Parts: sequence; C-alpha cells; structure tokens
Amino acid sequence: MLDQKLIRENPTSVEKSLSLRGKDFNVFPIHKLTIEKKAIDIEISNLQSESKKLSKLIGLEIGKSLNNNSAELNNLKKEGNEYRMKISELEEKKRKLDNQIHKEISSLPNFPSKDAPTGKDESDNVQIKTWGDPLKKDHLKSHWEIGESLNLFDSSKTTKISKSRFITLIGNGAKLERALINFMLDIHSNNGYLELMPPALVNSESLQGSGQLPKFSNESFKCSNDDLWLSPTAEVPITAFNKNEIIDPSLLPIKYVAYSPCFRREAGSYGRDTRGLIRLHQFNKVELYWFSNPSKSLEAHKSITSDAESILKKLNLPFRLVDICTGDLGFSSSRTFDLEVWLPSSKSYREISSCSNCLDFQARRSSIRTKIDKKNQYIHTLNGSGLAIGRTMAAILENGQQSDGSVKIPDALVPYFGSNFIKTP
Repeated sequence: MLDQKLIRENPTSVEKSLSLRGKDFNVFPIHKLTIEKKAIDIEISNLQSESKKLSKLIGLEIGKSLNNNSAELNNLKKEGNEYRMKISELEEKKRKLDNQIHKEISSLPNFPSKDAPTGKDESDNVQIKTWGDPLKKDHLKSHWEIGESLNLFDSSKTTKISKSRFITLIGNGAKLERALINFMLDIHSNNGYLELMPPALVNSESLQGSGQLPKFSNESFKCSNDDLWLSPTAEVPITAFNKNEIIDPSLLPIKYVAYSPCFRREAGSYGRDTRGLIRLHQFNKVELYWFSNPSKSLEAHKSITSDAESILKKLNLPFRLVDICTGDLGFSSSRTFDLEVWLPSSKSYREISSCSNCLDFQARRSSIRTKIDKKNQYIHTLNGSGLAIGRTMAAILENGQQSDGSVKIPDALVPYFGSNFIKTP
C-alpha cells in the first residue's frame, strides 16, 4: 500500500511514478479525500483541546460553588456535551473517510524501482545473464509427451475428479514431485531459511495484506460459506504470519521457506499452456520469503535471487536471469528478477521463479514494522519461488530426455529420487 501522506502532499509525483507501469493513474480523487480527512483531524484536535480546557473550568466551578446546579455550571456542562457530540460526529465521518481512502489506495500498485528497466510489456524485459548449455536438437519431445509415454501423469482421467487444468501424478511422477519438494526444502533450510508449512486456506485480510485483493479476486478460488480462499501462493500466509507485529531489529532478516499447494484460476491465460505441467489450476511450489531491514533490502533481493538460482544450478538446468521492466511488474513488486528455465521442445526459456522486492508495500498493508533509531518503521518484504515444482519437473523431463525414451535424473536429485533414470514401464 502506498503512503497516504505522500498522496496528500505530492499527488503529481505519485502519478508520475505510477505512470512508469505503462498506464495512467488518477490519484487526485484520493488526494481530495486525504485533504478532507486532514482537515477533520485538525478540527477534532482543536475541539478536544477546547473540551479539555472546558473540563478544567467545570472542575474549578464545582470546587468553588456550593450549588452544583448553578446556571453557570449547567451552561458549562451543556457546552461540554456539545463538544463531545461534535467530536463524535466528526470521528464517525473520519472513520468512513478512512475506509474509503483505504479502499481506494488498496487498488493502487507499488511504485516501480528507479533501477528497473523502463518499458511497456514483457518485450521490454532485459536479459541479465544466461547459465548452462541449452539442449538444442530437432524432434525433441515435449514434457507432456514424455510424461504420457512414461506414465508419469494423467490429465484426461483427472477431469472425472475435478475439471480441466488439473492433473494426477502417477508412480514415478508422484515420486519425482515429492523428491523435488524435499530436495528444495533441504537446500534452503541448510542455507539459513526457517521452514514453515502454512494453511492452504487464507482469509480475505491475508490476501489484502499481500496485495492479491481486491485486484485479483477473479483469479482466486473462494469458499462459498466462509471468509476463506484457497491460497494462490505461500507468499500470502507468510506475509500474514507476522501481521500487526513490531519485529525486533536484531532478528532481521527473517528468512522463511515454505512448501505449499497453490490454487489459481489463471483467468488471464486465454487458453495458453493447456497441456502438461506449465499452467495448472493447482500446483506445488517451494516459496522463499524475507522480512528485511529497509536499508538492506537491495542486497537481500540479490541474495534471494541467488538462492533460487542455486536450485537450477544444482539440477544442471540451463536458465536465464531477466530484469522485469516497469510495465510488466507484478502489482506488489517494486523490482523483479525472473528466472526462466530452458525448455528444449519449444526452444525457449519459460519463467520458473519471480524474485521480487516489494519494499514496504506489503508491510504497510499488513502493519509489520521494526524499530529503527527508536522509531517504528515498516520493514521490507521480498519473495521468490525456490522453485515452482511442476515447471521444474517439466524442465527435468525435457532436458534429461534420452534417445531410448528414458529420462536422466540430475545427479543432485538421485539421493532423493532413488535412481538415475526414469525408464519406459
């Protein structure tokens, strides 16, 4: 959430910063509301000050008067009641204004970082580096063709259980998924992350705190009888885990790693990637999340990205690192580095992790602070996939495919999976 004071004092600057996202934002209606609220705050403060003075006069009058029903005392009491009624009316008006301002500001995205490349869409993203040797051969199979031939998963039968865009993992497919989850959790835990296993159901307040609501309500699954939603990412419950807290600065940075199932409607995908493991309504992910001292979040962003990279390197999966331009940034992010893994069948890189620095945007929405120079300040939050499991499996199947139809398992994963190859049944 953006700083209300900043919108009140410099709305033009706010609009200019937001315009880097490639669209126009009109914050002047919010600006007008914040001015009105400030005026009410001042009026309430003045009335409270006058009310306190009046209370003292009433006390003095009672002390010197033998008649507690004197005309002077009654007039003072009447005036005091009028102050209280006026203050109560203004506080109710302020409460409604607060709710309206909060609702309006909640719809505004984060400011893009001045260090992010300026651009309109993904075509303006900037490649920073590549790693590994991409497999480039003709007639390579897609991961869903490999999965079907090795009987690793089944999507057609799954439609009898739920609907399209869900999948059932079978045999070695389920085993590989489980191996990847344990492998990633162990690597990150050994690197100083505290493992969490959060609930799969989250309330609306949690989704608002991380930035999924109100904007992305149409992309999430909601329970009909409760204020509960299926979590779209572990980023949501982890943000809420420290909601309304003041964190001891000596504990920062706090680094969490969490495995979780994730649920998304993918409303904006328009039929893209309807086969295989790339874009499902339900998928598994290992999430990395940092609570950082504001002065150190730029370094933290590099670290969390490096930690996500380490998984791809250990699995020997070629990838590239991309700096996301201002017009392609996620709603809550100020700057994002995407890791894109090589998929040989399509001869292209595909996103497998987005590592984002949200600055104080989520912390302000969730009221998570720390003490700096004896003053409460909002912390900075960072998140990134470490990694998306289904996409990692897809990359392993495609990059590890052999001429005899088998798939070679990356050496680092063999102790978790139990063998070097997945072979034809």
